[in-house]
Parts: sequence; structure tokens; C-alpha cells
Amino acid sequence: MKQAQPEVAEDPVLEAMTSEMQRSKSQLKLEQTAAPYYIEYRIIDMDALAADASFGALRTDVHTRIRFLRVVVRVGNYKQDSFFGQGQGVVEIAPLEDNLLPMRHQIWLATDQAYKAATEALSAKQAQLKQFQVDQPIDDFAHADPLQSIRPLVRLTIGAEPWANMLQRATALYRTDPQIESFTANLNFQAVNRYFLNSEGTVVRDGQTLYEMAMATSTQASDGMRLDRSWAYTVDDAKDLPSADEFLARGTALRDSLKELRDAPVVDEEYRGPVLFSADAASSVLLGLVAGNVLGIRPELGKPARTVGEWATAYKSRVLPEFLSVVDDPTLLTMNGKRLMGHYEVDDEGVKAVKVPVIENGRLINYLMGRTPIRDFPSSNGHSRARVPSNYPGPSLGNLIVTSSEPVAPEALKKKLIELCQQRELPYGYFVETMGGMAPRLLYRVYVKDGHQELVRGANFGDLDLRALRNDLVAAGNDVNVESHLLNIPHSIVNPSLLFGELEVKRANADRETLPEYPAPAISGK
Repeated sequence: MKQAQPEVAEDPVLEAMTSEMQRSKSQLKLEQTAAPYYIEYRIIDMDALAADASFGALRTDVHTRIRFLRVVVRVGNYKQDSFFGQGQGVVEIAPLEDNLLPMRHQIWLATDQAYKAATEALSAKQAQLKQFQVDQPIDDFAHADPLQSIRPLVRLTIGAEPWANMLQRATALYRTDPQIESFTANLNFQAVNRYFLNSEGTVVRDGQTLYEMAMATSTQASDGMRLDRSWAYTVDDAKDLPSADEFLARGTALRDSLKELRDAPVVDEEYRGPVLFSADAASSVLLGLVAGNVLGIRPELGKPARTVGEWATAYKSRVLPEFLSVVDDPTLLTMNGKRLMGHYEVDDEGVKAVKVPVIENGRLINYLMGRTPIRDFPSSNGHSRARVPSNYPGPSLGNLIVTSSEPVAPEALKKKLIELCQQRELPYGYFVETMGGMAPRLLYRVYVKDGHQELVRGANFGDLDLRALRNDLVAAGNDVNVESHLLNIPHSIVNPSLLFGELEVKRANADRETLPEYPAPAISGK
């Protein structure tokens, strides 16, 4: 990471933050109350375009420019401080104009409010701590070396057109299938510039552009079962957005898959056996089961657990098969020729981003940490990131990368799926092409006799959980899927396809929605 002395005079936002930090450090002190030991200022400057279309018509087209200011004042010391309850910071809307006096005035008022809240929070925290017996005290805040990193500001360089027209064209595809009940598409383009300054001497300015286009459509089968399909395209450079033809082709594929699903047979048997997940489907499994459990999030006051995740007691224990390892590396820009959304150089608490081995040969060896320590992890590893606008920074994914020491070609995985079925005298196994959350959206039976695939609908997994992830995974592919997400904090998951030796596939909830009582309007509009 290239470090540079900030030219604060050339950036009114940094100049306002720096001036008020100097005043706060020298003047912020109530009578008979300790002065702050730590102060931080954060400004998030967001320029965003959002548009939404349904049934071929634009519903919203909004351009938003806003600045969020967050001020945190900590009273006490690194071992025990006021970051508790109302003492976790003040969030305000900052002036958009680069006018020093209004900006400094806003920062001053927020700092004063945050300091007063911090003094009350420390008293409340100390009173509550008296109710608990703490055997191994853990510091409230980790030390971090100050750093200075000034990166260029970013700008939105495109408008909503012609992308809004693409949303309309894609969602107009409902006209070609009268049984489609919803067809929506949206775009979310953002230029986000982040400013961070603290009393330890850290100064950070960086920016990131994010472009997301997505669509979703649904229908009902003749028995009332609701069927959904969706797709999203997330990039950090406008030149990588899909063309109009590509976007329309994706919408056409979603429409066609809905028709196939309506005609597909329902899963009504009880199945327990091998299930193969494509790399795309496996990404959803890993996001649902692994991502949240490798975050070192401190439990609420008085709770003895290491973290709040399911792997709070799994440190140094096996949580995956020995052939799988996981790292989180926010320093990577690309993987397999694709840009990674979880790239950053400095996290949102002013700590340099680093590659963190999380699971090594199946064993959990690390958590992703911010500056709030947990048991056995007293310092940050550069993985604290802030949601917009109000959430304070906390442990988060960057680029989560899953690899196998024994990779298998996808064709060999399908062959192994069939072999496992033959050993158990099963007529077929299951292949999951894509998921919606933790439920299959495109699920196929793979027949042992000739390997042909049959699309089915209405299934759920009965035991796709952490135990299955640890004990029932038997192989992983050599393919690489890159899945990027915004969800307030941009991140990416990189992973291969996965073969489970045994999972339960069962019929989903048998309840069905009623079909519409009368036909949709005629396409002619009459």
C-alpha cells in the first residue's frame, strides 16, 4: 500500500475533519469527567443512481447524493471504555457543499453529543459489569498503528440511460408468457468516497464505484406452487456492465426456465444420498453456513462465548473436510480473470488489510477481526468494515476464497456422484445448478442408468447444515466460481463445486398459494 502525507488543504472535507480533531483533542473535557482517550470521524460521501422496472415500465428513477457523518468518542482506556449502548457513536447528515464552516459546525455538534453520550455509557457499563463474574478480562479496544493513505476520489461517470431502458425491455418479456406473475429488474450504481480520521493519527481517504443490475421473475405451477428465478450482475467498472443484448438474453433464459419448472415433476419421495452442487450453487451454501461463522464478533456484555457465531467453540477444531481450506484476502483485485468486489487497502477502522488464513486443512485457525478483541484474538487483522449509513464497523468478509487440496474435474465429480448412487443402489442422485438462499431453485435428478438429467421442483434439503458440511462433503471441483455481493458491504466468494456423499432431499412445505381468480389483462391492453 502506498502511503502519503495528506494534502488536507486541497480537500475541504479532510481539512474540516482535521481542524475539528485538533480542537477536540485539546478542548474536549467536561468538569469532573475524564477527557476522551480516542476520537474518530468518518464521512461517507455517496452518489447513487437507482432505477426499477416492472412489466416493461419504469417505476422509479432516483439520483441521490448524500454525506453521512459518524463521530465516535471513547472515554476510559483501551482495557475498558464507553463503547456501549448510547456510547457507540452519533450519526448525522453532513453538508454536501465543500464549505468548511458548516461542515466543521456539524462535526463539532456531533462530537459534543458523542462525548456526553460516552460519559453516560461508561457509567452504565460499569454498573452492569458489577453483575457479572469475569474470569478472563478482555480489552474493549485494540491498539493499532497509525497510518496515512490518501487515494483518489471516485465519480459516477454514467447516467441511468441506457440502462433504465434495458430494465424495461427485459421486464417486458412477461408479454411472451401469460403465466408469468412478476418480472422486475433494477439497477444500483454507486460512487462511494470514504474519509476516516482518528486521534491516534490515522488519516484515510479512498473511493470505490459499484454497479449492480439485477432481475427477478416468478410464476405459479398448475398446482399453485410458486416458482422464482433471479440473477444479478455486480462489477466495479461501468465498462464491464452487460450490453442490452446480453441483459435481454439473461432475462429470456430466466423466462424459459420458469416454463420448464412449471412443467417439471414435483419431488414427492424421501431421498437420502449423494448431492452435487455446482460452483454457483455451492457459493450460496458457503455464504449461508461459513461466512457468518468466521467473523470474530464480540458477544453482548456478560456472555462468556468467544463469538456470536456457531463456531464460537470450534477454534482449532475441524469444521470442514481436511481437503478444504479457506482464506480471506481483501488485497486481491482479481481471481480467474474476474474482478473481486471485496478488495480494499485499509479497513473502516484504519487498519491495513491483510490476507488471513481462516480454515487450514479443515481446521478453524482464525476469525476475521476488527479492533474489538475477543478471547484469544486481542488485535485486528484488518477486516472491520462499516455498513451504510448508521452501523458502526464490525468484522466482515473481504474476498473469501475456498480451495481444495484434492481438486476434481466437474466431469469426474458427476461420475463420482453416479458411482456413489450405484453403491447404494439408488436409481438417481441430485445435481443443484443454482440456489435461492439455502433452497434449490434449479434441481436435477441425475439417473444412474445413462446419466441424463431431469429437472424437478418443490424440494428442500432436510439437513444441509454445519454437521453435513463437516462430515458429509466428500469431494470438491477444480472449477472456480466468483460470486460478488453488495449487501451494504461489498464482498466476493470464490469457490469450487462441492459433492456431498449424503444429504436429505425432501418435499418442500406442501402448502400452495391459490392461483389468480381471473386472467391477466390482454397483451393488447383492451
